[in-house]
Amino acid sequence: MKKIINRSWLKLTTTFLLSLFSLLSFAQDKGIDVDINVKKEHAWYQNPVVWVIGGAVFILLLVALLRGGEKRSA
Repeated sequence: MKKIINRSWLKLTTTFLLSLFSLLSFAQDKGIDVDINVKKEHAWYQNPVVWVIGGAVFILLLVALLRGGEKRSA
C-alpha cells in the first residue's frame, strides 16, 4: 500500500513540476515586432555582373600562377 501511495505521489509531483516548467517557458515568450525593409536598394555583391567579373579575374589569376612555373624552351 505504501508503495502505491509513493508512486501516486511521485506521479502527482512530477506532473505538477512539468506543468510549472511549461508555464514558466510560456511566460518568457515575448511579442516580437518584426520590421521588414522592402526598399529596392541592392548591395554591390547582389549584382550578377560583379560575380562574373570576379570569377573571370580569379580564373585569370589562377592560370597565371599555375603557368608561371613553366620554363619556356627556345
